[in-house]
Amino acid sequence: MSELKKNSEAQEQQDVHRLMQVRLDKLNELKAAGKDPFEITTYEQSHHAAEIKAHFEALKDTEVSVAGRMMSKRIMGKASFCAVRDLSGDIQIYVARDAVGEEAYAQFKKYDIGDIIGVRGKVFETKTGEISIHAEELTLLTKSMQPLPEKFHGLTDTDQRYRQRYIDLVMNPEVRETFVKRSKIISSIRRYLDQRGFMEVETPMLVSNAGGAAARPFETHYNALSEDVKLRISLELYLKRLIVGGLERVYEIGRVFRNEGLDARHNPEFTLMELYQAYTDYEGMMNLTEDMFRHVAREVNGSAKIMYSGTEIDLEKPFRRITMSEAVKEYSGVDFATIETLEEARAIAKEKGVAFEERHKRGDILNLFFETFCEEHMIQPTFVTDHPIEISPLTKKKPNNPDYVERFELFIYGREMCNAYSELNDPIDQRERFKAQDALAAAGDEEANHTDEDFLNALNVGMPPTGGIGYGIDRLVMLLTDSPAIRDVLLFPTMKTMKAENKEAHGESEGKAEEASGFFTPNEKIDFSGVKIEPLFEDQVDFETFSKSDFRAVKVKDCKAVPKSKKLLQFTLDDGTGTDRTILSGIHAYYEPEELIGKTLIAITNLPPRPMMGIESCGMLLSAVNERNGEEELHLLMVDNHIPAGAKLY
Repeated sequence: MSELKKNSEAQEQQDVHRLMQVRLDKLNELKAAGKDPFEITTYEQSHHAAEIKAHFEALKDTEVSVAGRMMSKRIMGKASFCAVRDLSGDIQIYVARDAVGEEAYAQFKKYDIGDIIGVRGKVFETKTGEISIHAEELTLLTKSMQPLPEKFHGLTDTDQRYRQRYIDLVMNPEVRETFVKRSKIISSIRRYLDQRGFMEVETPMLVSNAGGAAARPFETHYNALSEDVKLRISLELYLKRLIVGGLERVYEIGRVFRNEGLDARHNPEFTLMELYQAYTDYEGMMNLTEDMFRHVAREVNGSAKIMYSGTEIDLEKPFRRITMSEAVKEYSGVDFATIETLEEARAIAKEKGVAFEERHKRGDILNLFFETFCEEHMIQPTFVTDHPIEISPLTKKKPNNPDYVERFELFIYGREMCNAYSELNDPIDQRERFKAQDALAAAGDEEANHTDEDFLNALNVGMPPTGGIGYGIDRLVMLLTDSPAIRDVLLFPTMKTMKAENKEAHGESEGKAEEASGFFTPNEKIDFSGVKIEPLFEDQVDFETFSKSDFRAVKVKDCKAVPKSKKLLQFTLDDGTGTDRTILSGIHAYYEPEELIGKTLIAITNLPPRPMMGIESCGMLLSAVNERNGEEELHLLMVDNHIPAGAKLY
């Protein structure tokens, strides 16, 4: 780090401490005067800002009381202005010395940005046409001891926004609106189902057998029972037990936990909604899903036509329906109806560059083809139906084709939005499916289901024909709020622990500003004695040849693991052109996707596209590689986030 940057960061830290001390002095002064704001317990809000603005004509010259955080202040002699932000938005406050009194006005001038205040006064309109409140009484409700950031948005502060969501909510009204809308979406879903005779229930989170999905569970220990248990990965098996018990229509909205990676679409704990309805099948679930999505969009957004990432998504039109085999034929040119054996499936996979594992069967390879060639094309709402039996252990077979099952997934904007079945209710068939899953688990598949004897016992009692479906609530919220990443719709997303935060929390911070890099975590003192560096090239390259490589700063908009690849990460990059660039890089052993979103990297952008796992990689990200004690280390080159996307390196 340059000496200039060190000094700048140290000065910034000193400034913050100085401002906090000033605020502490103000608080002590208030306490000494018997006006400790922290002793106040209540304040009556008659109205919110948006309500006053929406009903101005009715409220004009009416006395109201509002409360919120002061976001700006202009002192102008005998009269001043400030802006107060509550849940609904901002409203201007006009504070005149003659109206509030000399003492109160003097106190007001000492208020700080970030303080929480109560205001009583009359509604009026300024000469410039701004609806405001003419203050008659001011009350300091909470003294803000820490200055708010001047700017708290954009790529440079992405991590901080997620880690300190409370500041993000204060500073960015659009973020607050996202979470208000999230609550409305869930409420709308509940009303929709309640009106159709569904009953909301609750089922266990701690389970002995985490089944119902292909996912690796989190494991813990129950001390009271001296038993190892797991956090649920699905809601399915308990809800089906309730169908057996005669509760014909049930649903649950709850957290589930999957021990998997983090990226723009995945978080290890997320909100799932599952519902089950007796005496219907996956066709009935398709009809319900289409109607519910359309209903919720209309109720929450005012229209079933929505914009997502610059693309109009039409939920008004009938959703497209296509089988998985038809989709693979349409987008890859491979007709699995003509592929009868595993050997044929493996051969065509090798020909098309679709990676598979030895354990994969014909149906698994069909699914890999779908993931590789089809998903990205499912922009408008599309039901993909009739999955291979190998990937659907809890689903009824199609009577006319037992290699496939009565299942669908809804895709919108290339993303799976829900998963639904005609539920398997044959206990004999279910036991065989569990047996096959046990074999996969024994072969090393950590996401395979395990035999659940109690669930099999429930099926033996008898479950009626049933349709069931699971919805990822977070992805639906992403869609309806035009949010690019799942962390944007989770109030407190899972983040890697920052060493510096832990130190500060325990009073271990050394207060050395010079040790902070400004990019990620504070730098540690690193021992490079075990590091081996590759010798410099002795061959020279002329400047003309070198200048043909176009080195650009690129910003990571999205990053995710490539399905079925242990090494590759897929980056969606802003390269300054206005068109997203996709680059694949084999660095998953060194980085998790969520660590990289929002970072600024260096890429060579004029390399010819190279197909990898069925995806075209358009460029190369630069990394630094060294050897430490016989092990290779890789460090992705990351630069100051202040550098704009597309900036050229010379």
